[in-house]
Amino acid sequence: MYDYLVVGAGLFGAVFAHEAKKNGKSVLVIDKRPNIAGNIYTEKVEGINFHKYGAHIFHTNDTGVWNYITQFATFNRFTNSPVANYKGELYSMPFNMYTFNKMWGVVTPEEAAEKIEEQKSKITGEPKNLEEQAISLVGRDIYEKLVKGYTEKQWGRDCKELPAFIIKRLPVRLTFDNNYFNALYQGIPVGGYTKMVENMLDGIEVRLNVDFLKEREKYEALADRIIYTGAIDAYFDYALGNLEYRSVRFENEILDIPNFQGNAAVNYTDRETPWTRIIEHKWFEFGKDEAGNDLPKTVISKEYSSEWKPGDEPYYPVNDEKNNKLYQEYKKMSEKEEKVIFGGRLGEYKYYDMDVTIRSALNLAESLLK
Repeated sequence: MYDYLVVGAGLFGAVFAHEAKKNGKSVLVIDKRPNIAGNIYTEKVEGINFHKYGAHIFHTNDTGVWNYITQFATFNRFTNSPVANYKGELYSMPFNMYTFNKMWGVVTPEEAAEKIEEQKSKITGEPKNLEEQAISLVGRDIYEKLVKGYTEKQWGRDCKELPAFIIKRLPVRLTFDNNYFNALYQGIPVGGYTKMVENMLDGIEVRLNVDFLKEREKYEALADRIIYTGAIDAYFDYALGNLEYRSVRFENEILDIPNFQGNAAVNYTDRETPWTRIIEHKWFEFGKDEAGNDLPKTVISKEYSSEWKPGDEPYYPVNDEKNNKLYQEYKKMSEKEEKVIFGGRLGEYKYYDMDVTIRSALNLAESLLK
């Protein structure tokens, strides 16, 4: 009999399992995938650490989380500076003086601020939707070229139907700063995320290719408490209906050239291009292998956003009013489960960055294990 069964070997599950073992508890971790590390799983392709389930760039302002995670990996100094491609025109992301200069020919921060003020003057009062929020932040030109098409592909909904809060975090700077994240700490673990999670799970029993929901009785009987990091609606067999997610499909290619786009991420912001962005994985580690040698080939991933359906991988919770209300009903059901605790992005139906996932798992461990 184990003290804890952790369902899911992703970041939340791995942090909790590590803490439980450290506190002298016996732990079994299971995952339905053939690999650990959940969506941050990386594997070697042509010497490149390939982010199989989409790009993950670690960033945080939480010094406690940074000190915690750097026990398990050394992080490089990668800085996220995506480029936006609108019908062949290239713009800096986040929106900064390079973007404003290219868009309007303005040279000073004062000129850029005036241009934004002039373009947002039609938005009065509190923005009612994403379109109004975006225009009030960056003006109509930038909204039309660099926000609208990308966002509608990402969410599969018109910008007027999306809530304003989705874009409140959009960085807008009147400086020549191309760093997308306004974070104290940022980087990619040297050797990839899988190695980092392996280090977290060191000495802990892990069983892969196990579908907890299909073998529920067997696995429930193995432990006193269960930490469940899967989808909360799936746990209850969709009794109240499906929560909605966005999913992502990847088209991966190995190219026999050293450099495809010169940047880790290029966003395609026009509506007509079917993919949302192209990731070139080698640039997360500056195009070099662990020995510092230049890599002769490159691996790219085109990302296509889609509505989730059963069998797809759920990526982004659609946290609109309807879904949040349904989640609250599932949450009430989950609180009646005596030995099961729900955590993580799918268990709590929240879009968590990696650092928030870690903090959430540490908080849970502290409350249960003290």
